[in-house]
Amino acid sequence: MTERPLAPLRTWLAGPMDRDVSEAIDRLRHAPDVQQVAVMPDVHLAADVCIGVVAATSHLIYPQAVGGDIGCGMLAVALDAEAAALDDPAVAGRVLAAIGRAVPARRRNRRSALAQPADVASMSLSQPSLEITRRHEGMLEYATLGSGNHFIELQADEDGRLWLMVHSGSRALGPAIRDCHLARAQPVGQGLRALDAGDEAGAAYRHDASCARRFADASRKAMAQEVGNAVATIVRARLCWDTVITSDHNHVSRERHGGRDLWVHRKGAMPAAGGERGVLPGSMGSPSFHVEGRGHQDALCSSAHGAGRALSRAAARGIVTARELRRQMTGIWYDYRMTEKLLDEAPSAYKDIRAVLRAQKDLVRVTRTLRPVLNYKGG
Repeated sequence: MTERPLAPLRTWLAGPMDRDVSEAIDRLRHAPDVQQVAVMPDVHLAADVCIGVVAATSHLIYPQAVGGDIGCGMLAVALDAEAAALDDPAVAGRVLAAIGRAVPARRRNRRSALAQPADVASMSLSQPSLEITRRHEGMLEYATLGSGNHFIELQADEDGRLWLMVHSGSRALGPAIRDCHLARAQPVGQGLRALDAGDEAGAAYRHDASCARRFADASRKAMAQEVGNAVATIVRARLCWDTVITSDHNHVSRERHGGRDLWVHRKGAMPAAGGERGVLPGSMGSPSFHVEGRGHQDALCSSAHGAGRALSRAAARGIVTARELRRQMTGIWYDYRMTEKLLDEAPSAYKDIRAVLRAQKDLVRVTRTLRPVLNYKGG
């Protein structure tokens, strides 16, 4: 039998590609209907399809090329305050504690759950099991942060203005949607499964994934508002919503590239059409950036979504000590009681965000540089 030809590949790399990553990308390039693959400089190994990869198809949908945290993304918004307001350790401690109370990392108590906006609360998913998840976990987890690399950060821009950044996703809803539809997808080899975008199953996945994106976007905005309310009680700052930037980096969308209508799958990759604004976070100890896309067609108008892991979580825990993490976080407020839980989130576990930017200078341009001032994570 003739081997399926490899889909065209373009890469923007900040360093050599690991063999496991290269092999995983080749598997994706061999998959049916994959027309083009672009690899971002924050690429790293993940289940089935690597994070930091963009894949375009003409008619098949690959849920694994979106991943489980559908709609995971970033929000940035300025406050009308100076970052110097957090120079006082007592003030910073009160702000950090207030954020922790306002935005739980895990489930809320049912009685204190925030009301979802009408367009989110009225969503209807394609399967009864997904509706149960939406009505139960979705209600309890709305406007909660989650764990891993999800974070809330207060930052200072070049002029010393205070900014808020939120990184979160669709919580339990995204993985439930992925798993439900993977069970209905057809195996196409190499461990990958696909849906036909034009049939009932493909349409159901696209509908549910769109709902997860709406849920995640609304959840980030609700968290930002809760943080704004908490900060306002301590440093008299308010959110300036006219400055907001939002973007998500786990999705599939219909886009036109090279004169063709394609299904563009992004897993840990940010859309970066010409002039499109985005948020590029570093690690919890390094700068973050606001950017504008350059609309690079070979990259399927995409960008890295952050620094990307340099070490697996297990490897980081075997190398980074509590003392070393505290050293790497010098000058940044965080909950020191969480040190042991955050070893795998140490700045040294991530790639150099400036190297990532250099590798993709033809994909985005930087419009604002921000340094971390205070970081909240759930561990």
